[in-house]
Amino acid sequence: MKRLLPLLLAFFCVSALAQDNPVVRLRGAIESYSGTQLVIKERSGRTLTLVMPEEARPAEVIPTDITSIQPGSFVGTAAMPRPDGKLESLEVVVFPEAARGTGEGHYPWDLKPESTMTNATVADLVRSSEGRTLTLRYKDGEKKVVVPEGVPIVTFRPGDRSLLVPGAKVFIVAETPESGELIVRRLLVGRNGFQPPM
Repeated sequence: MKRLLPLLLAFFCVSALAQDNPVVRLRGAIESYSGTQLVIKERSGRTLTLVMPEEARPAEVIPTDITSIQPGSFVGTAAMPRPDGKLESLEVVVFPEAARGTGEGHYPWDLKPESTMTNATVADLVRSSEGRTLTLRYKDGEKKVVVPEGVPIVTFRPGDRSLLVPGAKVFIVAETPESGELIVRRLLVGRNGFQPPM
């Protein structure tokens, strides 16, 4: 845990410079990587070249299962609104304890049109025929989210640049300063073709 905590903090703490510049979320696959240059094919089909600063540390996304979601877990879930007022999950990230509190809240997301992201603590969990209904509580409120069977559930662990191979699937948060460069600030990578679902 002593090794894990600083690596996770380094991954989730964006520099003051990054907070002053617009950020974009990118999803795609690696075309090539060399030194400080990462080339990806984004899900739109565009090929983009990004700058990989020395401090940018990849995290590896790994699948887990529904039993890893328990009352008290801190999770993040992209979801779509339902007519009954609940949200229906598209994916769930179970955060390691060292990353509890990351991005806490409920806000718009861009996985799909009209999707949202909720990062919160599981206050209650109820099983039903439609899956599991989570009551997610965050500092400003709470949401009820239905997690149907088959929804991707993942967690992550510190990785290294050996993960950056052609074909590897990625989720990237990049800073876009006035220079027009795309600078990697957060990088989640799947091994052996695994797609980060967020």
